[in-house]
Amino acid sequence: MIRLWKEAQRTLGGAATYTLLLLVLMRLVSLAAYPLMDTTEGRYGEIARKMAVLGDWVTPWFTDGLPFWGKPPLAFWLSAGSMRVLGFNEFAVRLPHFLAAMAILALTFDWARRAGMRRPAYVLPLLSGTVLFIVVSGAMTTDMALSLGTVLSMRCFWLALHGPVEHRRREAWLIFAGLWIVLLAKGPVGLVLILVPVGIWALWTGKMGEAWHAVPWLRGGALLVATASPWYAIAEVRTPGFLDYFLVGEHWKRFAESGWQGDRYGSAHAFPRGAIWLFFAGAIFPWSVVLPIAAWRARRLDRPTSPEGAPASQRPFVKYLLICGLAPGVFFTGSGNILWTYVLPGLPPLALLAAVWLGAGNDTAARRTLFAGTLAATLLFGGVLLNLTVGGRAEARSARAVQRLYQAQQRPEIPLIFVQHRMFSAAFYSRGQAMQVTDPRQLLTEHQQSEMFVAVPHPTLGQLPAAAAECLQTIGDAGNYRLFFRPIYAAAQR
Repeated sequence: MIRLWKEAQRTLGGAATYTLLLLVLMRLVSLAAYPLMDTTEGRYGEIARKMAVLGDWVTPWFTDGLPFWGKPPLAFWLSAGSMRVLGFNEFAVRLPHFLAAMAILALTFDWARRAGMRRPAYVLPLLSGTVLFIVVSGAMTTDMALSLGTVLSMRCFWLALHGPVEHRRREAWLIFAGLWIVLLAKGPVGLVLILVPVGIWALWTGKMGEAWHAVPWLRGGALLVATASPWYAIAEVRTPGFLDYFLVGEHWKRFAESGWQGDRYGSAHAFPRGAIWLFFAGAIFPWSVVLPIAAWRARRLDRPTSPEGAPASQRPFVKYLLICGLAPGVFFTGSGNILWTYVLPGLPPLALLAAVWLGAGNDTAARRTLFAGTLAATLLFGGVLLNLTVGGRAEARSARAVQRLYQAQQRPEIPLIFVQHRMFSAAFYSRGQAMQVTDPRQLLTEHQQSEMFVAVPHPTLGQLPAAAAECLQTIGDAGNYRLFFRPIYAAAQR
């Protein structure tokens, strides 16, 4: 890390380096600054909490009695293990994914350095300053673990062919470590994002024979199957039906059928086909604006504007980065059931490609461009962070505030009931104790002989039956909820 810091200062200059450091520190501190938000973080955080509590490291559980077949367990293993050490809190849930992001940065920088790029440190602000990388580096999702596996395999394949001779054998075997991560983080779909670009590049450049002989595909593939398949087999034995849902539903129907109705855990996302490219442009902001401006200025000043101006020896590298970077967009172009996080594995190679282009130009102009983009990313993240915390947006999308208000009543023997489909953050912050009714009228028919605290979302307040509202005593507002107390006598006198 000291070497990385010195290289960044030497190459980027003080302004860009310290702005980048500020951005990373803000992201680290922010891990504990706001609650887990529904639906994604609350859901995945609760699944990881259940794993840590139950000690079931094979089957992620969606709710009691309902296994989660949507994703393999690696991301849940990371957060559950972290909670076992650091406690059941937001920082523990998110920290492993932040560390995975830092590992991706280190791997991408090392890749740039070993590939002989003129300014390898340029890749640091180009990758860490993209809005998608900033967001996902501090979020409980499966995407950062997937990206760690993809960048490791992409990097190692290139170095197995073009790295120092004494390291090529090691890099060739490490390809399969990345593939193992992908299989346990996302599943076989992740392999496509690695193997297909590798194959296309080898065909394009006429290096199929070299690619085949440089990597122990058969022995490595056998090792990969031997180490990754046991979890899949045991998961199917523990909860029969997993393989059919995961391999057919999640790996085919989710992408082939826009608005797929077979999702057991939520609703499908129906976007126009080709929308992934709009997500790409948003994901790499502010560089999607800063770099075109820099290119326009360089053209006006007759500076080099294309990596093709680099030595001919680097052109296969440029092609490789281009294919790997655009692979997620190409793969998901025909799908309408997508999320913007699907483009994350393409960001490291695209950052390397942008670094090649900037490194071929004027150093002073490149430093100014990198500082401008990093400063914009830092200010943008600072504004988002203020909106989440001071602005209360995070609390409005989480049950943490109302759970804390309930705990402040110091009556743990009285249950807390949510009037809605229970948010997963409610399960997380109540340690699985929060109850729910989906219809406000159930307050008049269920739990009649017991006192209760009732959490009602503000948009649902007008749906409370008059008889139920008369039974409720207001405690206060918290986040997007109003907390009530229903005495036992009110239920009896109804």
